[in-house]
Amino acid sequence: MTIAWIRFWITAVCLFLALLGFTAAVFGLFRFGFVMNRMHTGGIGDTFSVLLVMTGLAVCEGFSLDTLKLLVLVAFMWFTCPVASHFLGQVEYYTNPDLYKKVSRWEETWVEASEKGEVRIKEEEEE
Repeated sequence: MTIAWIRFWITAVCLFLALLGFTAAVFGLFRFGFVMNRMHTGGIGDTFSVLLVMTGLAVCEGFSLDTLKLLVLVAFMWFTCPVASHFLGQVEYYTNPDLYKKVSRWEETWVEASEKGEVRIKEEEEE
């Protein structure tokens, strides 16, 4: 009886923390204006919360074949979510012509490199 209550409370805490993680990710998605910040918030919230949900369900179920399936699902999510986030970041990087206006460090680095002559302008390369 005591073990069942311990497993119940561990499951409840994991699911509650996962709910908080998902809620924070949703607020971050609506709060931030820049795509890269939104992507980071969603990716971290998703990865953290999926781990907590699956951990809670695994503790609730006990050690069985279902627990192994949940662990495989966590591994799949942890491999695919960062890849999808990286792909979205690359799409934003290569398709947004005004990226330097939103990222000040990138602009400073670009200006410093162009002053040193390390960056070639496309018109110079074509000639």
